[in-house]
Amino acid sequence: MATPQVIAPPCAQSGSPGTLPDVTPTSGVIHVNTRHVSGFVIIGNHLAQHHKLSLIAIGLAVHIQSLPAGAKVGIKVLTERFPESEARITAALHELEAEGYLHRSRVRLPNGRVVTRTTSYNKPGATAPTPQREPRRQAPTAPEPAPAPPPPPVAEPAAPPLPAPVHVPAPTAPRKQPPPLPQPHAPTPELLRTAEAVLTDLRRHAPQLTLKEEDIPALTPGVAAWLERDVHPDTIRHALTDQLPLPVKHPAKFVRNRITTLLPPPLPGTTDLAPPPRRTPLTIPFQNCDTCDRAFRAPQPGHCRDCRTTTHAAKYAL
Repeated sequence: MATPQVIAPPCAQSGSPGTLPDVTPTSGVIHVNTRHVSGFVIIGNHLAQHHKLSLIAIGLAVHIQSLPAGAKVGIKVLTERFPESEARITAALHELEAEGYLHRSRVRLPNGRVVTRTTSYNKPGATAPTPQREPRRQAPTAPEPAPAPPPPPVAEPAAPPLPAPVHVPAPTAPRKQPPPLPQPHAPTPELLRTAEAVLTDLRRHAPQLTLKEEDIPALTPGVAAWLERDVHPDTIRHALTDQLPLPVKHPAKFVRNRITTLLPPPLPGTTDLAPPPRRTPLTIPFQNCDTCDRAFRAPQPGHCRDCRTTTHAAKYAL
C-alpha cells in the first residue's frame, strides 16, 4: 500500500481567536493568584526560595515580617504561638541572624532596665533607621520684669579666673579572665572524634544546649581532656546537662564553664591503689642452744630459756 498523504490542517488551539494558547503545565504546581488590596506583606524570593535556610526559619521570618512594629517576638512568645519546640525556634532564629534577616541586641532604657531589641530586615544588608528623639517641651515662662538701671561703675581689680574642674573617672577593677579550657596531653584522632560526637549529641538530651557548628571544634579539646582521664561519655553528658538554668542564654559559654570547672582529676594507678606494706619487726636470727641443741631466737649464741632457767635454779640450790 502507498503511504497516506496528510493533507488535513492541524487542530486549532483552544480559546477565542486572537488569544494566547493555553500554557497550563501538565505537572508541578499551578498558581491561582488573587490581587491583595489590604492585609498583606511583601516577601522577596531571596527569602522564600533561600537555599541555606530551613523551612522553619523561612516561615518564622515571614511571620516576623508580617507583625506590626513593637510586637513581641521572644522565644517564649513564639513557642506559645507555634507547635515547634523551643530548641527548633531558637535554632531558626540563629539561622536568620547568620543570614542577615534578623538582629538582636541588648539595649539599656533610660530607667536602667535592659531589654532585647529585635530588628527584622526584609532584605539583608539594609540600614536600620536611627530613632529620633522628640524635642523636649519647655514650660511657658512668665515675662521677665524690666531690668533695673545699672549702678555706676566702680573700678575694682579683676579676680583671676577659677580653674575648670577636672573630672577624674572612678577606678574600675580589671575584668577577671575565665580559666583556660583543658587540653588533652595526647589528642589522638579517635579521642577528638568521640569528643565531637558527645558535644553534637547534647541537643538530643537537652535542647537548651544546642551548639552552633563553629562552637564544636572550639570545645572539643576540653571534652577530649575528660575522655583522656577515663571518664565515660555518659558521665560527661550527665555532668553537662544536669540541673540546667532556665533559660540558657549562651549555650557555648555555659558548656565551656562546666567543662573547665567540673574537670575530674586523673585516676590513680594500680600501684597507688595497692595496700601499704605491713611493718614487721626486725628479724632475730635462730640460734642452737649450747646445752640441748634446741633452736631459739636470740641475737647471739647461748642457752635457750629452759636451759637458762634450769642452770639458774641449780646454781641457787647449791
